[in-house]
Amino acid sequence: MYYLKIYRLLPVLLISLVLCGCRGAKLSVADEQMARGEYFDASKTYRKIYNKLTKREERPLRGEVAFKMGECYRQLGMSARASAAYQNALRYGYPDSTAYLHMAQTMHEEGRYAQAIAAYGDYLDLDPDSRIARTGLAGANMAQEMKKNPTRYVVKQPRLLNSRRADFSPMYNGSDHDVLYFTTTNEKVMGTNRSEITGMKKSDIWFTRKNERGEWQKPEAVEGELNSELDEGIISFSPDGSTMYLTKARREPNANTGVEIYTSQRSDAKWSAPVKFEITADTLSSYGHPAVSPDGQYLYFTSDMPGGSGGRDIWRINLKDRAGSLENMGEFINTPGDECFPYVRSDSVIYFASDGHPGMGGLDLFKATLTPSGGWSVVNMGVPVNSSADDFGITFGEGERGYFSSNRGDGRGYDHIYSFELPDLQIWLSGWVLDKDEEPVPNAVIRIVGNDGSNQKEVARNDGSFRFPLQRGVSYVMLAGAKGYLNAKQEFTSDTAEEDAEYGVDFILASITKPVVIDNIFYDFDKATLRPESKTALDEMVQVLRDNPNVTIEMASHTDRWGSDDYNMRLSQRRAQSVIDYLVGAGIGADRLQPQGYGESRPKIITKKLAREYPQFHEGDVLDETFIATLPESDQEIADQINRRTEFQVLSIDYRMY
Repeated sequence: MYYLKIYRLLPVLLISLVLCGCRGAKLSVADEQMARGEYFDASKTYRKIYNKLTKREERPLRGEVAFKMGECYRQLGMSARASAAYQNALRYGYPDSTAYLHMAQTMHEEGRYAQAIAAYGDYLDLDPDSRIARTGLAGANMAQEMKKNPTRYVVKQPRLLNSRRADFSPMYNGSDHDVLYFTTTNEKVMGTNRSEITGMKKSDIWFTRKNERGEWQKPEAVEGELNSELDEGIISFSPDGSTMYLTKARREPNANTGVEIYTSQRSDAKWSAPVKFEITADTLSSYGHPAVSPDGQYLYFTSDMPGGSGGRDIWRINLKDRAGSLENMGEFINTPGDECFPYVRSDSVIYFASDGHPGMGGLDLFKATLTPSGGWSVVNMGVPVNSSADDFGITFGEGERGYFSSNRGDGRGYDHIYSFELPDLQIWLSGWVLDKDEEPVPNAVIRIVGNDGSNQKEVARNDGSFRFPLQRGVSYVMLAGAKGYLNAKQEFTSDTAEEDAEYGVDFILASITKPVVIDNIFYDFDKATLRPESKTALDEMVQVLRDNPNVTIEMASHTDRWGSDDYNMRLSQRRAQSVIDYLVGAGIGADRLQPQGYGESRPKIITKKLAREYPQFHEGDVLDETFIATLPESDQEIADQINRRTEFQVLSIDYRMY
């Protein structure tokens, strides 16, 4: 985790390197190396010492060396080696309870959540008030749930942007999404000396550019005087793209170790030599991870300066009026842990990395949104953007896509660049437009209007099918119509769930040229009184008339063959009037409605739909008394049931209310 080795260094006084002369692998040498932040060299020295401590009386010293070795591996991002070293320290009786905490943290970073939870518990038994341990425990428990419920983000590792060493902190230059800058320690960077801190070459700033096909080209070093034999990286740009803010390591003999912010100017595609950007007169603190707000007013950065919440905090300073404008981002964002790598997407949305908020392990990426009360709502970005390893250094391109850094899956702790994208939700509304006989309606037109202002129109396919894209959480009004048919309207609200979905809605259109049966109209036996279970069908008829205000209809009632013609005619007339009375009571004008009782005089003719439903009949069969008499007794009752029906027929389509 290269950024941790260089860009999160605490300033410590450098001590002369004379001790490292010819005295071999002594504990004092290793301690001095670690004090200088030279974790790579120190880990090798501690390992040599540890392997030589084999006597029983040396067990306490072996425990101490194992703990310090674990500290080096933890700083190097080698979580598996670190947790094993802490376990050895405890096995040899190392007395500092911090070993339990750091072992829990490194197990957490390995994704060994059950073991981490147990280790956090062991430490909390010794220090019940530890906020760091309580946060870690909450994160380990939360991580197990986040793994089960990943977000819709798609994360990939673009091979072209990554070398065999560390590549991290990608950054677009403002709105130019065809050029991507990043920090790298690949073997072609400037300088020949390898870092005592990382064991790798010192980092430079490189970039890649898209070709005319939108493909990234082979990365190369930025031109100009920007890169040097020292460490440069983790950058941001002024809104016009002409000024780069960068982090530069401070590594001078007899001076404090740390990082500082510099600026570089662009001219003719080249970048000038960096110039130190003065934030305060404090020379003991570190300042890094610059992030310029989109409007160019503020510079956000990471620092361990006094006045923070502990660890490293995110601060900001007004670039247009620096005097007295230094501001800590406050307790909603900053914690006793480390908050770093800010990215300012707008004046109310900030992304940052933290190990002080509950997370998957190591650094996680968080989104902070400004609330109306002036605080910040902080949300973990979840899996798969976050992992049990360190995830940091995010940048956004167009929409919900961009790049970030992570050392996931790399046992050496090397960071790599990953792409992320939140695909658009695939929400669809599909169905069929059919007539009452369930046959496709030719050339049906469907219109759909949303309360988000959307307005769509589509002609159904030959089979009556249609399909519309929808937006999440939008209410729609849908209208289907076709020549020779009444319009049908429906309302629908799409779900707010963050998941792909397809909803089905069918339209059944009533013909204006033939009678249409109204299913599920029921009367009391031998009476014209409508039964309560008829209400749904009657209300649907009310809606049809409201959706088609220009039509008048005949409401007809039919009986079966039993009873005298005169009785059946009078009964059917009363039943038709009962339906008319209901419709008028619901607000439909009486002058649009004509009741008509037909008794048994108009037997039903079997349609395709009825033939499918009752295969003992054939399309075109007329269910008159003569035909029914030829049927088996069980089929006679079915035929009588089909004849007992209420239906409507359109009389005109040019009604106007005056």
